Amino acid sequence: MNREQKRQMQRQGQVGADGAAAPRRTPQDVPRRRSDRATPAEFFRQIREEMRQVSWPTRPEVINYSTIVLFVLIFMTSLIFGLGFGFSKFVSFLFTK
Repeated sequence: MNREQKRQMQRQGQVGADGAAAPRRTPQDVPRRRSDRATPAEFFRQIREEMRQVSWPTRPEVINYSTIVLFVLIFMTSLIFGLGFGFSKFVSFLFTK
């Protein structure tokens, strides 16, 4: 283990300053507070707030990206099909002679 890994493990609390393993915290050691949890109404309110901050694409952008994906999909499918068909014909040609 190099210095950088030791420092990272110290920052994460996995190792002490002397390099000895830090005692592991079990879930029983961490008190769970009911106030940390959001009510269902608060949860959906937070979801709505976050969704308002999303940068949604415009309709022309969605159409443009969708056509690009469709053409790439068709091209890759035909390429893989063509290569598979060509190799199978080549292998069958080798074994028939």
